[in-house]
Amino acid sequence: MSNPFLSFSIKAILVLAIVFGIHLAILNILNLPMFENRIVLSYVVNLILIIVIFGALYLLKEKYKSQLGFLFLAGSFLKFAIFFILFYPFYKIDNVITKLEFAAFFVPYVVGLILESVSLSKWLNKLD
Repeated sequence: MSNPFLSFSIKAILVLAIVFGIHLAILNILNLPMFENRIVLSYVVNLILIIVIFGALYLLKEKYKSQLGFLFLAGSFLKFAIFFILFYPFYKIDNVITKLEFAAFFVPYVVGLILESVSLSKWLNKLD
């Protein structure tokens, strides 16, 4: 595919869907609750955010070529803001963030961050 945004979006959907399936399978094998801790919302929100951030960088690539790294960091701050708005209050209701709550948010966040970083670095290297 010649369009980096479309290619990235398809790759992000596939990778996060596979990781989500593996995450659920591990929870199932360990006899842990599979759909608690806002796991579905976490995967969906992280997917939307990485696609939106990559898309914004793609659209701004010409005008802000030298500032794309800072814009990427701004996207990371946006992800943290969303975490503190959507997930943190729910996780802190009992004043404890359990390993399952942490994993429900952190696994899709890290997978998305790695995918985003690798894809952006490859894409930016082609711009030079």
